[in-house]
Amino acid sequence: MKHLNIRIFGKVQGVFYRATSKIVADQLGVKGFVKNEPDGSVYMEAEADDFEMELFLEFCNKGSDKAIVDKIETSEAPVKNYRNFEVVKKNLS
Repeated sequence: MKHLNIRIFGKVQGVFYRATSKIVADQLGVKGFVKNEPDGSVYMEAEADDFEMELFLEFCNKGSDKAIVDKIETSEAPVKNYRNFEVVKKNLS
């Protein structure tokens, strides 16, 4: 099991990137979360076996149909044992 922190840059907000990433994560069995960041990027934490993670990263590089991914950055971190994959909505603060 691998844990990656993933940041996606480009036109990735307002183009169903988070919703599509949840669909793909659920299909692959990837656990974690995805959220929009104030700087216009999308941030994810994802946990999966190597093969599923590789497929998920392929999606992250393409994104949803209307997304334009300029680059992604990944870093490994300790596994947190997420139970599912969630779309984090905006903070109300």
